[in-house]
Amino acid sequence: MTKQKIVPHLWFNQEASEAAQFYTSIFPDSKLTNVNTIHDTPSGDSDVVSFQIGGHSFMAINGGPHFQFNPSISFFVNFDPSRDPNARENLDQLWNDLSQGGTPLMPLQEYPFSKHYGWIQDKYGLTWQLILREPDEMERPFIVPSMMFVQDVYGKAEEASDFYMSVFNESKRGEIARYSAGMEPDQEGTVMYTDFMIENQWFTAMDSAYPHNFNFNEAISLLVRCENQEEIDFYWEKLSSEPSAEQCGWLKDQYGVSWQVWPEVMGEMMTHGTEEQMERLTKTFLQMKKFNIEKLREAYTGK
Repeated sequence: MTKQKIVPHLWFNQEASEAAQFYTSIFPDSKLTNVNTIHDTPSGDSDVVSFQIGGHSFMAINGGPHFQFNPSISFFVNFDPSRDPNARENLDQLWNDLSQGGTPLMPLQEYPFSKHYGWIQDKYGLTWQLILREPDEMERPFIVPSMMFVQDVYGKAEEASDFYMSVFNESKRGEIARYSAGMEPDQEGTVMYTDFMIENQWFTAMDSAYPHNFNFNEAISLLVRCENQEEIDFYWEKLSSEPSAEQCGWLKDQYGVSWQVWPEVMGEMMTHGTEEQMERLTKTFLQMKKFNIEKLREAYTGK
């Protein structure tokens, strides 16, 4: 399996480790892969947790109460009867597990687009769309991040997905379905559903004109793992469109989606560093906007 280039990054107040343990206990093919603690951040000591659920890599951080999850970015969970004879039962079991302290946004039932589907907000506020796929549908991964374009970026789902496909390699459009006339408040021609691949990873996007009291924010960002400074410079220049949002490798694109342009070497240093090395590294990266690998290495080695 190729390494996952783009990793969903989840911002918790203080529950990152607890949530990771919860998710890895209820999803198949899941495990906790790493926990690091960064000391003396603006939010105090922060756990950074790496884990896999359904074979999909995630990262999470305890960052304090600054951002709240909302449904603008959710995660499709695809149950495919052609690959799993117990797909429906497994979907129902996961729905029950996510229902503990959770809130259904769309009840689990039959819809025109699916015989068995539900959208649920779990006890941490993260939202999941559980769907039973049809046998004739194109094969898709078990977990697919999904973006909903609302309010001031309504109608931009197609443009944004085209933009992402132009920035990243190994990209292609999958399906696209548009709203037709008479589906107000959604405008004819806007995107009811599309999926697209970037870096060999599937994402979905949709427009929704219904009144929503949320938009994209930093609670869920997309972390791009970069091998070298050239990659960091490239993605930073292509994606960043809001100078005030640039901080510690974070940026916002023109649609309000948060990204992190992250040097792979940083993860290695955080995993293997001594307390003194981590202290120097943290002090240095907290002062950066775009990460500079050379300066991070200098801080880490103390040279």
